[in-house]
Amino acid sequence: MAEGMENRQTERNEGGRSWLGIIIRFVVAAIVLMVTALLTPGFSNMGFGTALLAAVVIALLDYLIQKLFKIDASPFGRGISGFLLSALIIYLTQFIVPGMEINVFGAIVAALIIGIIDAIIPTRVM
Repeated sequence: MAEGMENRQTERNEGGRSWLGIIIRFVVAAIVLMVTALLTPGFSNMGFGTALLAAVVIALLDYLIQKLFKIDASPFGRGISGFLLSALIIYLTQFIVPGMEINVFGAIVAALIIGIIDAIIPTRVM
């Protein structure tokens, strides 16, 4: 009986950690987007709220593409196709997130910068 309660408590703690991990992932992704916007020509600077919303939209678009087409849309996930798909997702995000503006060249450079930063500081939850 005590073992069953212990297992439920462990599951609750793991669930809490996963939500905390998701929140941390989006905060880190928003900061990465803000830094990328500062470094990338053709990418308008954005506040934290806009960057956080953009991070959520980018994650959702990436998830949808992975589920629908079985393609990894991370900048270095599938070579040049993953890189270009990542740039396309970043570019399309501007049409969903108010206050975000980026041109095609800026999206390509942003995908490169985000890929490099993601290689150093992974934002994906394992």
